[in-house]
Amino acid sequence: MTDSLYLASTEQVTGGIEIARQIVEILRTSYDRVGVFRPYYNGTPEDDVIVKEFNAGYGTARDHYFEDEASAMNAIIRAYRKYSLDYDAVLVVGHTQGDPVNPGLISRSGRTAANLGTTVAIVADGSKRSVERTAGYIDLAAAEMSGAHVPVSAVVVLQAQDGIREEITADHPEVPVFTDRIDESILEVFKQKPTIRTPLVFQSELMERARVQRRRIVLPEADDDRVLQAASIILTNDVSDIVFIGDEKTIRERANNRGYNIDDALIVDPADPAYLSRYVPELARLRAKKGMTEEQAAEKLKDLSYFATMMVHMGDADGMVSGANHTTAETIVPSFQIIKTKPDTSIVSSVFLMLMADRVLVYGDCAVNTNPTPAQLADITVSSAETAIQFGVDPRIALLSYSSGASGTGADVEAVVEATRLAREKNPDLLIEGPIQYDAAVDPNVARKKMPDSPVAGRANVFIFPSLNAGNIGYKAVQRSSGVVAVGPILQGLNKPVNDLSRGALVDDIVNTIAITAVQAQN
Repeated sequence: MTDSLYLASTEQVTGGIEIARQIVEILRTSYDRVGVFRPYYNGTPEDDVIVKEFNAGYGTARDHYFEDEASAMNAIIRAYRKYSLDYDAVLVVGHTQGDPVNPGLISRSGRTAANLGTTVAIVADGSKRSVERTAGYIDLAAAEMSGAHVPVSAVVVLQAQDGIREEITADHPEVPVFTDRIDESILEVFKQKPTIRTPLVFQSELMERARVQRRRIVLPEADDDRVLQAASIILTNDVSDIVFIGDEKTIRERANNRGYNIDDALIVDPADPAYLSRYVPELARLRAKKGMTEEQAAEKLKDLSYFATMMVHMGDADGMVSGANHTTAETIVPSFQIIKTKPDTSIVSSVFLMLMADRVLVYGDCAVNTNPTPAQLADITVSSAETAIQFGVDPRIALLSYSSGASGTGADVEAVVEATRLAREKNPDLLIEGPIQYDAAVDPNVARKKMPDSPVAGRANVFIFPSLNAGNIGYKAVQRSSGVVAVGPILQGLNKPVNDLSRGALVDDIVNTIAITAVQAQN
């Protein structure tokens, strides 16, 4: 992983570019490949002073941020990730001398650094204030950076007055302070790795992972404009291959009329004998115990959800996404009947990936199983851990209850006790705690009081709810009250991936679900 640092002036300063020069010079003594990246350039890249001097990589125009922050951040993340692949160390030069000072400068720098996965070095002017007021200004800037969940790993004070280093380190003892001149201790700063995963970082990682091994995802709802637009985004960004089901002329005309590029999509006619000659006898075979004949199978395959599911089963597609205008049952029942569960799993379940401001949490099961038995809850636990690992979350699992440890009794608590025992038995390597209350699972202070010896309490990132009632209420309460991005439901336990959309899904939701399905299909 590339070592990096985000250099950000908190105000209009003189000397910021010289500090960048010094840092690059020191980096070149220890790294073979040193890069400089400019997230926001002024005017055009060719005119920007940092881009010109350092032949720097760059993200987007400064004005782009004010027009559309999300779009600008996505452009910067994509450009930085591509650029940093070629370097061992990258200095990211944010705001510096010559850049306009706008409201919200510090928090914008913090959000950008968080989305690039770097720590921050604050550059401040020491000539404008007394030593005490300069240190107080640094405190305020660091607090604002902290609001973006990005750590301040160094402070640079230009035109520094005597005593400023001691004043700052009194409140920030672990943060090195440089005054006008950078020394080799900056190398240690570059090695610091924040653990932040913002929603934009997660989504960018998701797209990149899907691209590594492109998979073919079938979308049976080509009559929905949201699905067409999402497919256009997926194809344009080379995330996965797309298959639509329906009349090719109708689908392509609809997309073209709305400005969506689906030129590279495959469109399959559900009446095509080349497919039906294989699908009809196979579906009849799969449902023979239920008395299905080939005539009935042919009729069933007129339902596009069944046809798409058969495409996945037969290897003509690697995964399926549906539900934009179909019920959950219409989407997933065919998968239960055709794709079926993995050999070591008794139940199909679901999770939501909850994209917090600085990390990803996993909630299960919030969409499928009403009242799972202890054995089923154990399966949901293990499946949820596997899904967490698949999407970069090192699982610390909390089986939730109204009781922590042995503090409560009753049938509901005993069911979670048994589920915890069975889950540990199924996979002894997982960190699992249960029963445990939500506050004890996430808050270290509560955990110290209620479950002081638990390796999970206070640090949980995978949460298993005891029922659909609790899970669905829980994830929606968090989503709607805090603005968290909830990605899902992601189905787990099937032999091949099928995922259900909410009928109110936004285009971004569909894009994320297609990418998730493509990643699931890689394994």
